[in-house]
Amino acid sequence: MQYCTVQDEGRVRIVTLNRPEVMNALHADASDELAAVWDEFAARDDLWVGIVTGAGERAFSAGNDLKVQAAGKRRAFGPKGFAGLTHRFDLDKPLVAAVNGVAMGGGFEAALACDIIIAAENAIFALPEPRVGLIAGAGGIHRLTRQIPLKHAMGLLLTGRLIGAEEAHRLGFVNEVVPAAELMDAAQRWADEILECSPLLLRLTKESAQDGFGRSVDDALARDWEERIPRMLASHDHAEGPKAFVSKRKPNWTGR
Repeated sequence: MQYCTVQDEGRVRIVTLNRPEVMNALHADASDELAAVWDEFAARDDLWVGIVTGAGERAFSAGNDLKVQAAGKRRAFGPKGFAGLTHRFDLDKPLVAAVNGVAMGGGFEAALACDIIIAAENAIFALPEPRVGLIAGAGGIHRLTRQIPLKHAMGLLLTGRLIGAEEAHRLGFVNEVVPAAELMDAAQRWADEILECSPLLLRLTKESAQDGFGRSVDDALARDWEERIPRMLASHDHAEGPKAFVSKRKPNWTGR
């Protein structure tokens, strides 16, 4: 890999954005490489959880590589979007963002595309696109306004201001704030808790949550009973869970 590193540890894939010399800013080539990494992650039955972080101590990702754009060398991002994540709507495996510093523009949008965000105490978040002649067009506008109260989201979107990890936690788009030295341990702890659950049922849960956006509760429930509950009832994991509980043992999840 040229722009990232990939480490598979058991059921967990750890992807590190690896351009620390430009604060892990990404261009189209880097995002295409990451898209292939996430495509493989999605296809592999033995990988159940993903963690994404940034190389170095300064940044998760400073966003779009503006130097490439200023030099007139920019080309459009691929169909999976920034970091191979922001336009990826079919990935039903859990993703954890371990934000180790600056997460601005596309970097923030990539974190918002994950299911859980763990932030180091020195993390900084912003969508400053209007300050440099852009909009947060990789999902930042739409995800932020759905993940926190509208007035708070618009306050960030219409100023492009920077906020720290504690404020991000208070606003509600960060799950936990930890010292920088403990960030990856915390992300792994979350991954370990996720791995205690059935991977199939987690995937159905994420699929249901995403499918339910913009629908009434009764419509969303009807779609669950039509599309997801039958898959649950027919699965090995659905039968295994109660058996393990009664036997007072850990379940033997298979994801089937």
